Amino acid sequence: MSSRRKFLQQSSMVVGAGALSSVFDNKAFAYFKNRVAPSDQLNIGAIGINGMGWSNVKSALKVPGVNLIAVCDIDKNVIDKRLAELAPLNVDASKIKTYDDYRKLLAQKDIDAVIIGTPDHWHALIMIHACEAGKDVYVEKPVGNSIIECNTMVAAQQRYNKIVQGGQWQRSQKHFQDAVDFVQSGQLGNIRTVKVWCYQGWMKPGPVVPDSAPPAGVDYKQWLGPANTRPFNSSRFHFNFRWFWDYAGGLMTDWGVHLLDYGLLGMKADLPISVAALGGRFAYPDLYEETPDTLTTIYEFEKFNMVWDSAMGIDNGSYDRDHGIAYIGNNGTLILNRNGWEVIEEKQSKNKVIMAFQKPSDNGLDMHWVNFVGAVKSRKAADLHCPIQAGAHVATVAQMGNIAFRSGQKLFWDKPKGTFTDEAINKKYLLKEYHNGYTLPKL
Repeated sequence: MSSRRKFLQQSSMVVGAGALSSVFDNKAFAYFKNRVAPSDQLNIGAIGINGMGWSNVKSALKVPGVNLIAVCDIDKNVIDKRLAELAPLNVDASKIKTYDDYRKLLAQKDIDAVIIGTPDHWHALIMIHACEAGKDVYVEKPVGNSIIECNTMVAAQQRYNKIVQGGQWQRSQKHFQDAVDFVQSGQLGNIRTVKVWCYQGWMKPGPVVPDSAPPAGVDYKQWLGPANTRPFNSSRFHFNFRWFWDYAGGLMTDWGVHLLDYGLLGMKADLPISVAALGGRFAYPDLYEETPDTLTTIYEFEKFNMVWDSAMGIDNGSYDRDHGIAYIGNNGTLILNRNGWEVIEEKQSKNKVIMAFQKPSDNGLDMHWVNFVGAVKSRKAADLHCPIQAGAHVATVAQMGNIAFRSGQKLFWDKPKGTFTDEAINKKYLLKEYHNGYTLPKL
């Protein structure tokens, strides 16, 4: 065993303490890392650093012993911006290698793990290639952009035996875990309905604008990758990619994987028996989008139903919250979101249960990184709070909802086959077609 790998495994005990990331500030972390030989640090590279990719970098650098050594983005303007932001993070920008092609970053031998913060349509290929290159992976949600991509990503992790964490950071936040423990304690009584909603007043698509040349410094061909070739349009680019089927799946795969994840976790649910969805472009019919800005989806499970309800341009969601999960039981309803959780009484119940509002006590993204680094160093994938299998599970559920909406049909799932019962739906929707010479590996 190399001295580097030996250190990474032995130091997992330090990282596993977890509390370090919430106790020390950046200066304290810098001091800790300066006491560790550079060859004994966990070296990471980040691929896609415009949005959550960069948020992940900042959280990763709070974990003792983590060292950013490379970044990759198809937009040189983004790279320049991020390099200028490294000084307050105690990172010397002059020592960071920069790339515009992720394959070159993966070839850098001293990188131990990579962050994938690209648009969704790139997640699967980069994750598979990273595992093949011997890197551990932190991949943003949704882990896959189709059901077959999700299955292939799980197969890649198993084949290459790498540590792969999905970016559903709520799984590492204490108040979310406490709420699920309460749900599973049985105190709510029989839970027949789980409501999951996301009302995002601030989110809206871009305007309808003419196609144009890509901005200077942008490798648009590389950005498209396996997606269908189209002329560059600024309202399909950067943040707005999520409103187009080529690259993502709208609010369902953006916020939905976070929130549906906890609906599934609380109920210990597998995949649904059936799914049906209705919605459309009702909020912003004059703006540039393909995915629905208003959507209601019903998932049928063996002993309960789960309802997904989303709307852009509105903040007044269920229970006066703009997002959340409600487990509706005979004895009470537990309401959970990023701001905390509580239990409200069921007036008809003789076994009343009430819980005062419980506020968050930690930073979920920071703690998710503590968890990932600990698993990388211990080599214990079972310690991950969101292994690729869990990320693929909820991404599949979200994809099922979008497929039901796009097909306009109530769909039934054949669990033994791992497909829908309708072969025409399987052929059209299980895998988004790859273009430009790219293919999804068969594992």
